[in-house]
Amino acid sequence: MSQLFTTPFDRTSTASEVIEGVDLSGRRAVVTGANSGIGLETARALAAGGAEVTLAVRRPDAGERAAAELRALTGNDAVHVARLDVSDLESVRAFTSAWQGPLHILINNAGIMMPPHLQRGIGGHEQQFATNYLGHFALSLGLRRALAAADGARLVSVSSGGHLFSPVVFDDIDFRFRPYDALAAYGQSKTATVLLAVEAQRRWAGDGIMANALHPGAIATNLQRHTGGLRTPEPHRKTVGQGAATSVFLAASPLVEGVGGRYFSDVNEAPVLDARPARLGVDGVARYALDPVNAERLWELASDIVR
Repeated sequence: MSQLFTTPFDRTSTASEVIEGVDLSGRRAVVTGANSGIGLETARALAAGGAEVTLAVRRPDAGERAAAELRALTGNDAVHVARLDVSDLESVRAFTSAWQGPLHILINNAGIMMPPHLQRGIGGHEQQFATNYLGHFALSLGLRRALAAADGARLVSVSSGGHLFSPVVFDDIDFRFRPYDALAAYGQSKTATVLLAVEAQRRWAGDGIMANALHPGAIATNLQRHTGGLRTPEPHRKTVGQGAATSVFLAASPLVEGVGGRYFSDVNEAPVLDARPARLGVDGVARYALDPVNAERLWELASDIVR
C-alpha cells in the first residue's frame, strides 16, 4: 500500500489557515450549497484568497444575501450567485449550459441528510442518492470542458464519515426491495460521492483535473434538520471554519498539487478501513469506497441515468 499523504495541518486547522499566503487571483470557483454552513465558509476562504467565486444555490435570494456578506467581509467583488438545484437535472443542465470560460475549482458541497421517509428524486431514484450523487455527477460531467480548459483544475467531492454505514448496493440502490433506512441511504449516497472522485481522477487526470473526496467532520449546520440536530459528542465536533478546512485545502493548496483519487479527513489522507470503527473519532475510508471496479460501475450506471 502506498504511503498516506500527510500535511502540516490537523483537525483544528481552519479554512483560512490551510491557504494562508496563497494567491488565488485569476482562479474561478464554483461551490454548490454555498449560502450557509461549510459551503459558505468555503466560499469565503476562496474569495478572501482572491478567487472569483460563484455561489451555486437553490435559492438565489438567500445566495444574494450570502454574496453581499462575503463581498463585505473579503473586499472581493467577484462573488456571484447562480441558481442551481442539484436535485433537478434541468436546473443542472441550465447551469452548465450557461457557464462560460475555464473553471479552476468545482466543490460539490450541497446535500441532504436522512429524510425520515422514502422520497424519490432524479429519474425516480432515492432522494439522497439522487441529490448528493446524481446531481453532482451530472454537474461535474457538464463542466468537464470548463475544468479541462483551466489546465490544472481541482474537483472536490464532499463526502462524510457516514459513508461507513453503507456501500453502494447496486442491486437495490433505490430501496425497492429492502426497507428504507435513512442512515443506510445517506451512507450509500456518500460512498457514491467518494467513488465519483475516484473515477473522475482515472478518466480526467489526462486533462489536468485532480479529483479528491473528503470528510469535513461533525459540524452543526442545517444539514442535520432531519436528525434533530447534531448528535456527535462535543469533543468530536468542529467549528464551521475547521469543517471547511479540508475542502479549501483540496481546492486551492499548492501542497496537494498533482494528488488525486484519494479521501481526506482532518486535512490529511485517511487510512483505508475494512470494518467500521466501534468508537467515534476514528476516521478512515471504507475500502469499498475507493474500489476502482465499484467506481467504474457506478459511473457507467449514472451516465445512463443522466444522459
